[in-house]
Amino acid sequence: MIDPARLRQWLIKYQNPEATYRDITNLVNQYQGLQPQQDSYTFVDGTTKELLNLNGTIPVTYKGSTYNIPICLWLIDTHPNNAPICYVKPTPDMSVKVSMFVDQNGKIYLPYLHDWVPGASDLFGLIQVMIVTFGEQPPVFAKPKDSALPYPGNSFMNKSQGFGGPPYPSGNTPYPPSTGFAGGYPPYPPTGSNVFSNFPPYPPTVSYPPYPPTSSFGSPTPPINSGTIKDEHIRESLLTAIEEKLLRRMKEQFQQNQAELETLKKTQEELRQGKNKLDNMLEKLEKEQNDLNKNVTVLKDKEQELNTAIEKIGNQESIDVDDAVTTTAPLYKQLLNAFAEEAAQEDAIYYMGEALRCGVIDLDVFLRQVRALSRKQFMLRALMMKCRQKAGLVV
Repeated sequence: MIDPARLRQWLIKYQNPEATYRDITNLVNQYQGLQPQQDSYTFVDGTTKELLNLNGTIPVTYKGSTYNIPICLWLIDTHPNNAPICYVKPTPDMSVKVSMFVDQNGKIYLPYLHDWVPGASDLFGLIQVMIVTFGEQPPVFAKPKDSALPYPGNSFMNKSQGFGGPPYPSGNTPYPPSTGFAGGYPPYPPTGSNVFSNFPPYPPTVSYPPYPPTSSFGSPTPPINSGTIKDEHIRESLLTAIEEKLLRRMKEQFQQNQAELETLKKTQEELRQGKNKLDNMLEKLEKEQNDLNKNVTVLKDKEQELNTAIEKIGNQESIDVDDAVTTTAPLYKQLLNAFAEEAAQEDAIYYMGEALRCGVIDLDVFLRQVRALSRKQFMLRALMMKCRQKAGLVV
């Protein structure tokens, strides 16, 4: 049974401990043959990190019989944002069966792992995909009896774990031999193979006697041991030449088609990128159009309000400005009068300066009048400040 406290202790350094805890408990509750444990994992670059892994067996049905397949799932510390690293762990009585899904080291490659989607992919779904895939193409096979000791039993392959299937294929129900691939999938091509290794080889050329050297095509030199050219010699020479020419043409045609296919794929990718750009531009234009329509609506409303105000003002009778400027209290009236008088003093000082500039008055008269006006302007400003304080208009 899983220890929740210990599991949470192992997940302290994980970025999403709660989500990882839920994913693990959901899987272990469904498949009790898998148990979590902590161990050191060495990456390809040589770095080592303490990671959580799920070690045990999963039930896989192959040809009507259920087998317990040993696996190990290493959970990255960014789980569930990144897919786990999965391995098949064969027992001493087993060997890894290399296929398009499992390499010689036992590492598992599945489209579900390659297309892992955070929030949508989980460990339970991964195990379901493994069960279906390994049911068509088993990842391990039983070693021959002469190369392995009799199977004494293994904790990964014990029927007491509740899977209800045979603990290990043996006797009349072995795994298929390592050279066979169930499900009709071909093995990966060997390292260093060229692009033509995925195609069936050309049929073996019929062994014909070598056609004699010729000085020009169509006029073969008679063989040394014969004084005449037989029809079968000419026929064999023509067939061989035609066969070689056809093989060369087929190879050239295949290479040409391969290059055209690559060009079409590149063009398709460019078109897809162009479509995305156009979609973004259309989305941006639609947003700008919606904003423009909103602004036009606001402007029309403002225009309607302005027309209504103009019409209302046009229907009113003309009023006297002095009658319009009325105050509601003596304090406000005093403030208004002080403001008007102070503005008049400002204008008087300005025009005194203009008179001095134009030579209408002399400097002594200008200084005497400006001093009197400035003193009165100062008193008026002090009065306005005091009125504002009394009226509560000073912030």
